Parts: sequence; C-alpha cells; structure tokens
Amino acid sequence: MSDASARRIQVGVIEDHPLYRYALTRVLTEAPDIELGAVADSVARFAVQDQPAGSVVVLDLKLRGVQDAAAVLEVGHLGHKVLVVSAHAEQPEVLGAMQAGAKGFLSKDVDGDELLRAIRTIADDNAYVSPTLAGMIIQDSEERHAGPKIVLSEREKQVLRLVAAGERDVDVAEILDISVRTVRSYLDRIRDKTGERRRAGFVRVAIREGLLR
Repeated sequence: MSDASARRIQVGVIEDHPLYRYALTRVLTEAPDIELGAVADSVARFAVQDQPAGSVVVLDLKLRGVQDAAAVLEVGHLGHKVLVVSAHAEQPEVLGAMQAGAKGFLSKDVDGDELLRAIRTIADDNAYVSPTLAGMIIQDSEERHAGPKIVLSEREKQVLRLVAAGERDVDVAEILDISVRTVRSYLDRIRDKTGERRRAGFVRVAIREGLLR
C-alpha cells in the first residue's frame, strides 16, 4: 500500500434515504483523501460488513431498527467515530447524540465542503459541531450549571471518566490499580451524588463536568 493510500480516511455511511445516501456517497468517493467503505440503510446491516475499526461513520438518526442515541451508542461500540448528519437537528436530538458519544453533528442542509471538513476534523480525533448547533450545547451546559453543583472526589471523577468513555468495571479496576469491588463502590457513590443510574446518564454527567475531551 502506498503512503497516499495509507493516509486516506476510512469512512462508512448509514443512511436509509436512497437519494440522500447516493448524494453522500458521491461526495465521499470524489474526495481524494477519503476511502469509502460500508454503506448501509440500518445499523444492523452496517454491523455485519467489514468496516475497519476507527473509521468515521456518517450516521442518520431516524433509521429502521436501532435509531437516535441508541444508534450512536451501537456504532460507537463497534469502534467507530460517529458523525451524525440528520434532518432532525433540534436541541433534544443534538444533545442526545452528543451525550451518546457522537464526535460531530450536522444538519442535512450542510454542503459537501463542510461535510468533508467535519469528517477530516473527526478523523484527527477532534469534535465537530456547526456553530448553530454548538449554541444549543452551550445553552444546555449553562442551564445545567445553573443548578446545584455536583461535588465529586478526584477518584470519583477518574472512575466516571473511564466508565463514560466505555470502559468496563474490570478495565477501570486495572487502569486505576484498584479492585473491581472498589470500582463498584465508587460507582454507587457517583449514582448517589448524581441521581443517574445508567451508563448513558454517566456520559451526560461526564460531559457536563468537562471530563470527556
């Protein structure tokens, strides 16, 4: 493989609207630094294809089967970086997708240049959100911070950060050199302090507290 090929960004697409899917794939195949891989109309059909881990996946939210934040979580669990491109770009959809682990969010009226800019940004392990949608996230953050401040110890923050990033309890224990029982004790304290019981809630708290960068 040449150096030029090795530097190409691996990209997959999950989009169930045929015309928009065609437009997306055309933009991607014409970009010299993009290697288009799996293209599917659902998360389930995408998951059975051989898309290299670490790819940027352009994901619609309103799909058959798994959709919305659950779709973001599932594609993230496959080892990919998610860029949501959706016609549904209101605050609940944007915040839900970002809290579920999306690296970027664009509305479907975006032009090809911005789409490629977002893909390249995410491929470099940075987040990308259009200015309009970024305003929604900032507003939500301000509203959340207006409430009572959650006080977490440094160790609780470490555990929360790792769990929100997708690490299992046993992995957290190994990384922090503590027992699994101790990890679960910290998680119980975090639940008591935050009121969150599920992993998706931990992700929201970690984002709000600035623990995921």
